[in-house]
Order: sequence, then C-alpha cells, then structure tokens
Amino acid sequence: MRSVVTGCAGFIGSHLSEALIARGHQVVGIDCFTDYYPRTFKQDNLRGLLQSPGFTLIEANLLEYDLRQLLDGADYLFHQAAQAGVRASWGQSFRVYTDNNVLATQRLLEAAKGVPLKRLVYASSSSIYGDVETLPVTEDTRPQPVSPYGVTKLAAEHLCHLYWVNHGVPTVSLRYFTVYGPRQRPDMGFHKFIRSILSGDEITIYGDGNQTRDFTFISDAVAANLACMESEVSGRVFNVGGGSRVSVNHVLDVLQSVSGLEARRVHIENQKGDVRDTHADTSRAKDALGFRPTTSIEEGLRREFEWLRGLL
Repeated sequence: MRSVVTGCAGFIGSHLSEALIARGHQVVGIDCFTDYYPRTFKQDNLRGLLQSPGFTLIEANLLEYDLRQLLDGADYLFHQAAQAGVRASWGQSFRVYTDNNVLATQRLLEAAKGVPLKRLVYASSSSIYGDVETLPVTEDTRPQPVSPYGVTKLAAEHLCHLYWVNHGVPTVSLRYFTVYGPRQRPDMGFHKFIRSILSGDEITIYGDGNQTRDFTFISDAVAANLACMESEVSGRVFNVGGGSRVSVNHVLDVLQSVSGLEARRVHIENQKGDVRDTHADTSRAKDALGFRPTTSIEEGLRREFEWLRGLL
C-alpha cells in the first residue's frame, strides 16, 4: 500500500505516518514547514520517520507542487495539513487560512479526480460547530462556526462532499475534538500548561476555567484515520472525540496531581472565537467505523507530561 500524508511533520500527521509505516505502508509525506511555530518542533517530529526506508519526505507547498505527481500510485490520501489556530485567524491573517485550508484542499481534490484512491481522509475540526445549545453534538447538528478558522475548515468539508458527489472522490471528513498528547503544538493549551508548571510560571486561563472540551488523545485520533482506511465508507463525516469532556480547571488539577507541582492560575477575559463547551457524540463513528476511544484524560495527560518533561 502507498499512502500520502499531507502535513506529515505536524502533530497528528507525524503520528499517523508512523502508524502507517508500522502497518507496512510506503508513506510519502509532504509538508511546507510553515512558520506558525518553530521548524525545530517539526524536525523533531520527523526524527524516527526519516530513519525508515518506507518513508519519503517532500518539502513543498500544496499550493505550488504538482499534486497529480504526488498522488501517482497512491492508494490512500490523508489530508492533515492546515493553517492551525482559532485565535490567530482573525484580521489580515485570514488570507493565510483561506489559502492553506480552502484553496490547498480544492487543489488536492481536483488532482484526485480520476486517481483510483481507495480513500481520501480529510482532517476537519469540532470548530465547525461553534457554540451549540444541545450537547453532545451529532453530525446532524447545524454548523455555525464562531471563528474564521472554523469557517475555513467547514468550507473544505463542503469541498470534499461535492467532489465525492460530482467526481466520485472517496472522501471522509473527521471532525477532531481537541487532540492532545506527545508532540502537541507549542501554542496549544496542554503544552503551555505543562511548560508553565515545570518552570513555575503563571498559567493564563481565558475566562473562569469552567469551560469544557471533549479531549481526544493522539492515538485515538490516529485510530479513527486507520478505521476510515479499513472501511468501505465514503461521502460521510464523523465526530472523533475522546470521551473525556472535562473543564480546564479539572485538567489543571490532574496536571498538579501528575507533576506534584502547583499550577499557578491567572484568569483573564474570554477570547473571541473560543467556544464555551464541546462534547462529541461518536456513535456514528462507532457504528460505521468501529471507532472507540481508549485513552482516559488522566492517562493521556500523564503521557504528555512525561514527554514534555523529557524535552526540557
């Protein structure tokens, strides 16, 4: 099997590439190493992959590369590449999000027309839902994103659907709910919390800390992608949640217990574009894909803490 992974040097993309290599796939990874966070983090993510004879790295931008060449001979395409970050997606930065999240996806889908792919798995986001009145959310919940980032992820979902309907591209979209674990991006909450706890610095919390998220451990997010690969399902969207809906305050309590150190908390006003609560109904993914998250928030936080402590 030959798989293409976009965003292969990122948090989820690197873990997914390793899982595919472990299954005997030849993996072609493409990443343009955007400057959203330091390149050294992505180079570290690739350390093990670059030692594998089954892995090929292409450093290129999806907006410029010959994507028909990229997909030549591919059985599976896992589109993980995106411009990340809810809070950074406002104002002049929005052009970067439309280019990297919408236009890049459209170019991939256009290149996939006529290619005998078994599956194209697109990494979407729970940000497409916005603030909803009823939890947990199902895939039928009306999308109403409250951030420009969420708008671009939803637009790319729609593109996946229309290329499936009109051109038979076998797309599946996975709506990730706050993925965490080793290699988590340095701008994400748990990574920042752990660094602050280890250094004794104050932790900035937006709002009262009682906002909740459905946190998904990295191995569960990878498992959902592999389940899509092994299924016969196309033209669908699925929630991918970890079954661990807890508050930010609870997360910090757990990290205090794991570390034996104090989490020094400072509260500031809420940020525009941040939703209050998320909670995924994953019953469709369970029924159609056999997806079941297996890692508790306590175990997942312990593993991320140990990883980051080992780097510092």
